[in-house]
Amino acid sequence: MFEVPALSIAFLAGLLSFLSPCVLPLVPSYLAYVGGNSATAQRRRTMINSLLFVLGFSLIFIALGASASVLGGLIREQRSLLMVLGGLLVIAFGLVMLGVLRLPLLYRGQRLQFKGDSSTPVGAVLLGMAFAASWTPCIGPVLGAILTMAGAAGTLEHGVSLLAVYSLGLAVPFLAAALAIESFLRFSRSFKPYLPWVERTAGVILVAVGLLMVTGLYTALNSYLIRFTPSWLWERL
Repeated sequence: MFEVPALSIAFLAGLLSFLSPCVLPLVPSYLAYVGGNSATAQRRRTMINSLLFVLGFSLIFIALGASASVLGGLIREQRSLLMVLGGLLVIAFGLVMLGVLRLPLLYRGQRLQFKGDSSTPVGAVLLGMAFAASWTPCIGPVLGAILTMAGAAGTLEHGVSLLAVYSLGLAVPFLAAALAIESFLRFSRSFKPYLPWVERTAGVILVAVGLLMVTGLYTALNSYLIRFTPSWLWERL
């Protein structure tokens, strides 16, 4: 069964990842890469390649979620302990986002570069995969927290769904930016002063989620929210 809080958190995490200081300023560059030469690029090609770019990073993130779930499933008998340990790790990720704790491993992002023609369909997919595999410092703690939640769940279905929703949260604003690049450029310039607060907000959310996992309130909250979820929605999940 899909957990309402987990999916909501995953989508919000994707949005916050898009707004992070390591991603938002680079979005115009990625749009230029997939669109090709600005003098000749067509809006239709930009949108198609943007969708393929999204597909590329989604494939990597979903594969990571599936892997985390499989690893968690190997010790599923210890699910309660795994949830507590996972909660502590999520809290640590939150403290990293708040600047209270520093985990050097998260700051060793491998900046993979795709040197081919990213304005082609295949190139756009490969660029998206390279983006996901880069594991930048800003996106690392948030993505690591979602992967930890996927591992704690211990089911392949849950892990794939969590990372698919995370990818959706990252994809929606990216595609919106591709549709209205001029408006997005104005927004990104005006939003720049608020970027540090995005990190802090993400940190607070991760610490809160970690505490819920450690105390066992996470499962209780899920059970409570399920009662308010319409039956028609469950039939479609």
